[in-house]
Amino acid sequence: MKMAKYLSPLLLLLFSCSDSSNMLQPLNPERPILAFGDSLTFGYGAPENKSYPAQLSTLINMPVINAGINGELSKNGLARLEQLLELHDPQLLLLCHGANDMLQKSNLSLMADNLRAMITMAQERDIQVVLIAVPNTTLLLTPLKQYQQVGDEMNIIVENDLLSNVLSKPGFHSDLIHPNALGYRQIAEAIAQLLTDKGAI
Repeated sequence: MKMAKYLSPLLLLLFSCSDSSNMLQPLNPERPILAFGDSLTFGYGAPENKSYPAQLSTLINMPVINAGINGELSKNGLARLEQLLELHDPQLLLLCHGANDMLQKSNLSLMADNLRAMITMAQERDIQVVLIAVPNTTLLLTPLKQYQQVGDEMNIIVENDLLSNVLSKPGFHSDLIHPNALGYRQIAEAIAQLLTDKGAI
């Protein structure tokens, strides 16, 4: 049964809450996936080989490029994404950005506009996109509503609860906003399962 292929029992409930309406096109195992974002993608709080892109690459046996930069704002991410798309020609963009906009109390409507522009940039190149929502820093760690709004508008898959669930488990984070190696493993497992259930692998 595919549901249990990658996920630990802890994440089965987490993944069942994800959107299931959209499907992905099958991925070519020789073409890269681009994981794009800030410190959550970079892997802050864990060794380089324990970031979620590194662990995802091992799980699915496909190249996953880590294009995360610590502390980056979404406007800066938008400014550098085009060059990376041209350089790597990825078949899939895993987009997890906007945490620093939230932490610096930037305008979240502008952050959402930056996400839309990144997604459009990818879609114009026929690159599939999965959007990974960033949780608010409140006690409940609820995902910011802008991610689902953007996902609905752009007709892409949104993983809303993944980071919220990982960061809510004491053993899976290195500080209040970053996972540790185990937490990044949980993220990688959940994304691998999402790709499987959406028909990509």
